[in-house]
Amino acid sequence: MKQLLVLLGMIAGALQIEDNKIPSLCSGQPGLPGTPGVHGSQGLPGRDGRDGRDGAAGGQGDKGEMGPPGVPGPRGDMGNSGMNGLPGEKGAPGECAVAPRSAFSAKLSEARSPPAADQPVRFDEVLLNEQGHYDPATGKFTCEVPGLYYFAVHATVYRTSLQFDLVKNGRSVASFFQFYGNWPKPTSLSGGSLVRLEPEDEVWVQVGVGDYIGFYSSVKTDSTFTGFLIYSYWQNSAVFA
Repeated sequence: MKQLLVLLGMIAGALQIEDNKIPSLCSGQPGLPGTPGVHGSQGLPGRDGRDGRDGAAGGQGDKGEMGPPGVPGPRGDMGNSGMNGLPGEKGAPGECAVAPRSAFSAKLSEARSPPAADQPVRFDEVLLNEQGHYDPATGKFTCEVPGLYYFAVHATVYRTSLQFDLVKNGRSVASFFQFYGNWPKPTSLSGGSLVRLEPEDEVWVQVGVGDYIGFYSSVKTDSTFTGFLIYSYWQNSAVFA
């Protein structure tokens, strides 16, 4: 115990000499380690370090979803015309268009009495009437195909003079006259005209007023009424509609 006290006294003396800066005449033994000090406060953050080198490229990622359509761009210039294609195969033959037809011919029967004035002459014996456009009961032709027609009348004149008109819808188109001078044999009178017709137009033959009704027909001589279409106005014809 006594030695311990001596040792502590020496340590205290050494510390006092160090504090008073008095040099000792001889160096003593190193003292015992002191107790650890308290932790200091946290220092200031250091400066950022330099960027590291770029790493190696990564592998290709998965394909993303398709985005919405973009705004249409401006219309481009028209390109050059392309080359003509090869001719196509020949088509099947088409149906042939049939031109419209209209024709008739009729005559007076032998037993017919003289026709009445201002009435259609009924040529009652039909010679040709395939389309049925002529009516022998009335003596009238009714147009169904618009176009240009030709009508002709050949009359045997006997016992009295004859004057007749070619009539369209109640108006005379052409008039013809033959005087009969009590000759022993019949004479004849013929006449015709071109007439433009539209559907529902009517054409007939009509004798004049008075005694000029000398239409005649026998075994050896006839009086006839004939008409036929020369050409149609196909733009207005139902046949070509």
